[in-house]
Amino acid sequence: MSYDFFKRARDERIAEGLPVLSQEESERRKQAFLSSLPPKEDVWFFGYGSLMWDPGFHHLEAAMVRLQGWHRSFCVLSHGYRGTVECPGLVLGLDEGGECAGMAYRVCGRTQLEEAVEYLWVREMVTGIYNPTQLPAYIDDGRTVRCWAFVVDRAHRQYMGHLSQETRASMIAEACGTRGPNRIYLENTVARLQQLGVDDESLTAMLEKVCAASGVSEG
Repeated sequence: MSYDFFKRARDERIAEGLPVLSQEESERRKQAFLSSLPPKEDVWFFGYGSLMWDPGFHHLEAAMVRLQGWHRSFCVLSHGYRGTVECPGLVLGLDEGGECAGMAYRVCGRTQLEEAVEYLWVREMVTGIYNPTQLPAYIDDGRTVRCWAFVVDRAHRQYMGHLSQETRASMIAEACGTRGPNRIYLENTVARLQQLGVDDESLTAMLEKVCAASGVSEG
């Protein structure tokens, strides 16, 4: 999806009165993040959901990596991309504990970096549900790189880590937002992980529950 799509989605949230970070606060956080980055080093970003199949920003290298001590979870309430106010959905957050395989993207040069951060900010940081956090990531070729990952803020009002798996499955089965059905988001994540040779048992189990709740067969 393009930068313009996510910019329009943010503007629509504001028009509908949905909570977002103010323009000033969002810009302050973005500039603080950029200022924290070394000026002459390549930067890696970690994708564990839709960024795995639709990164949306220019990068010099992409590699499958694994993080220790973190796992992906359908723990973020979605009123926009995968749900509505009347029928909210759930999207993935990177939460504490376990292990997480995903894609890492290396960005080179200050111009490319600023463009990538601008894109990721309007896509991922609309409400401030995520905290960009630098974490060690392990590549199969033996390299260890420091990746910036969007870690879920457990104190944020959108955090839904307390929900049962059954409740989550029901929400995902029913919800649909500006980026399409919530179920398709789950299916795409599982499919991409399978392409990478990763069996995420929790997501596979969730897909089975969602398909049963929505009355469709797994693809």
